[in-house]
Amino acid sequence: MTVLKWKRRKEARPSELLDAAVGVFAEKGFASARLEDIAARAGVSKGTVYLYYDSKEAILRALIKAIPVARIEGFEKLAEADAGPADQTLRSVLQLFGAMIRDPVMIQFPRLVIGESGNFPWIAETYRQEVISRGVEMLSGIIAKGIAQGQFRDVDAKRAAFAAIAPILFVAIWRTTFERFDDTQLDAQAFIDQHIATFLRGLAREEEK
Repeated sequence: MTVLKWKRRKEARPSELLDAAVGVFAEKGFASARLEDIAARAGVSKGTVYLYYDSKEAILRALIKAIPVARIEGFEKLAEADAGPADQTLRSVLQLFGAMIRDPVMIQFPRLVIGESGNFPWIAETYRQEVISRGVEMLSGIIAKGIAQGQFRDVDAKRAAFAAIAPILFVAIWRTTFERFDDTQLDAQAFIDQHIATFLRGLAREEEK
């Protein structure tokens, strides 16, 4: 029984280290965070961290793949499987993006990327390639489908995809950077719902508005 318990603990440890790293990076930033801090937060030794990750960079890359990339992959599967009208698919996916960016863990990534990319350009490059580019490509495909179906106006699908996602990213930036200086708290859900409704209305052909 003791061996089996130890094995379960060992298998769970990489995810526990990543959970700890999220908190450390959010509090200290990437530059100031130390492997010792992550180990202490996870309740393990620094040597244990090295069994799985050889650097802070390796941990952050693993974090990006384990959290935002995993979410994007789920959205891609949903979009591919949805055979309904493009406007309904787009609404569903944007709502998922909104829920993702309101998550207490996910909301830390845009701030981390923006705050650390000046000194660590690879962070922005990795996040753009793994998360933003895939998200924009997926949204572009849905919008192009809507244009082909005659639901949406003939617009540049990629530029429209950026326009769809930008206000949602704004929520993360506002809540992690500016909200503490504001007298009224941003209602993120209401803001995102209004954005989606306005965006879809802007895409709709004139006769459908």
